[in-house]
Amino acid sequence: MERRTIGAGALSVGSVGLGCMPMNWGYTTSQQNGESSLRAVHAALDRGCTVLDTADMYGPFTNELLVGRVLKERRADAFVSTKCGLLVGEQHIVANGRPGYVKRACDASLRRLQTEVIDLYQLHRADPEVPVEETWGAMAELVSAGKVRALGLCAVGARAPRRPEWRGQRARRRERGGTGAHGAAEAPGMHDATLRQLERVQQVFPVSAVEAELSVWSREALAALLPWCEARGVGFLAAMPLGNGFLSGTLTPGQGFEPDDLRARHPRFTAEMMAANQPIVAGLRRVAARHGATPAQVALAWVLARGRHVVALPGTKREAWAVENAGAAELRLTERDLAEIAELPAARGSWED
Repeated sequence: MERRTIGAGALSVGSVGLGCMPMNWGYTTSQQNGESSLRAVHAALDRGCTVLDTADMYGPFTNELLVGRVLKERRADAFVSTKCGLLVGEQHIVANGRPGYVKRACDASLRRLQTEVIDLYQLHRADPEVPVEETWGAMAELVSAGKVRALGLCAVGARAPRRPEWRGQRARRRERGGTGAHGAAEAPGMHDATLRQLERVQQVFPVSAVEAELSVWSREALAALLPWCEARGVGFLAAMPLGNGFLSGTLTPGQGFEPDDLRARHPRFTAEMMAANQPIVAGLRRVAARHGATPAQVALAWVLARGRHVVALPGTKREAWAVENAGAAELRLTERDLAEIAELPAARGSWED
């Protein structure tokens, strides 16, 4: 697989990685199977998908334990990315950025992952009660201690507050049926909070990577966040590059989701919105047909075409899909393909609608 380098330390990773969250958290609990998930991780590593992206909150803790079973055998094949900063309760998730907690969380992750060093340690969310510089400083001390190789920051999620005028602009853009130049969504302010955090922590210790949602139907990062990373040699880890599975073309409108599946509460996954967004999948199918590929592979190739500093992190718990996703690294989209994808309609259904 093609290798890409991220961060000032020129960390070398496969262009497609593996998001491990669905194996233990967030998606269809009834379909979670430890042995099947282990096969998916091994299949990804076999094909050069070196980045294994997890977090202590996934499970919580069980996803790191699962990844640790693989690392015990294949540590040299993997680039381990995990996260700290969020605590999961029975009915809530809260941030904790206290320096002492961050250091304890790292030690616990190292034990669960069965490794002596974490390649990329990411701050999942900043704690509003703790200056982000203090949290980041504690993480930098972990690098000095040899427990972590590099630091990353996860972007504030898609449900972050927007400026009021954005809703009107978004509605007008949807009426026009498109997005901005090069398919970038004109979303002023969506990543402002993340950019402010990045500027602050960059003064404490270098940021090696930023993880944020980026896909054919969620292009907001193209407006400001991706250019920020490119200008500074910071890697961009594209989360949810398959739109929570929608862009794979394997989901049926109205199929329903289990209550604990995050898509059961997502406005784009109502039966109405899934049906309304089918033209996006149809467009990916047309491009895929020209290359003998799948819609998922086209969606991932589009993400990879955003820049040499971009790494796609499709999540899956199934071996077959891990293999299919890895194949996207070999797909080269033409200018015609990219232009056609840029003209696809904007996705309907959002937290602001």
